[in-house]
Amino acid sequence: MTFPFYIFGIQPHLLFESLAYFIGFRVYLYTRNKERIPLDKAMWVVVGAILGAAFGSKILYWFEDPSETIRNWNNIYYLMEGKTIVGGLLGGLIGVEFAKKFIDWTRSTGDDFVLPLTVGMMIGRIGCFLTGLSDHTYGVATTWVTGVNFGDGVNRHPTQLYEIIFLAILLYILLKVKKNQYSWEGLLFQLFMLGYLSFRFIIDFIKPTPHSYLILNNIQIASLIGMIYYIWLIRRKYLMQGREIHA
Repeated sequence: MTFPFYIFGIQPHLLFESLAYFIGFRVYLYTRNKERIPLDKAMWVVVGAILGAAFGSKILYWFEDPSETIRNWNNIYYLMEGKTIVGGLLGGLIGVEFAKKFIDWTRSTGDDFVLPLTVGMMIGRIGCFLTGLSDHTYGVATTWVTGVNFGDGVNRHPTQLYEIIFLAILLYILLKVKKNQYSWEGLLFQLFMLGYLSFRFIIDFIKPTPHSYLILNNIQIASLIGMIYYIWLIRRKYLMQGREIHA
């Protein structure tokens, strides 16, 4: 197998990223809870998520190597070339909250995004893997049996495949949680974010990205902040649920 692995002459990252957006959106429309939010308001939430994700993915990328970003502050090509999933998720979350304020909607909308996000991210990571070295999403060199030679003779951790496997397991767990009636609106999304951010915090230790913040990189810092927030949020809601049951 050679990398990049072109499919019908199409660059794999472009192909699978496009498929991820298209299929993810279709899954959202098909699986969303129609009783939770009307379609017109749901579209505003989607717009907020898209815009927030676009800004968040760029901004977090700029913090990967702060000194390099400062040197290229006026280089539009450098500023626009990279993006991060973690930044996209956190930025999308902020964008959704702004959209909900705009349409005056108070109920949680996150649960409807869990399946579309998971499916879309898994599809997108296939494209990352097939793109190879130029995608910069691989892991460090390894002697593990899972090591993949992306074309330069060095076996590296295929962290893209690790992520696909993790997301499949996480989705299975969340579907089990969904069947449990002792839950609350928004729990699935909160668990999804906590699970994925925890995974990214760990997996980025075997990624060759600059660790500019002591032993951590920009993704790990953002993931750690997000993890603390969601642990606090879930714990607070759990305690509130307990008080309501015993009231």
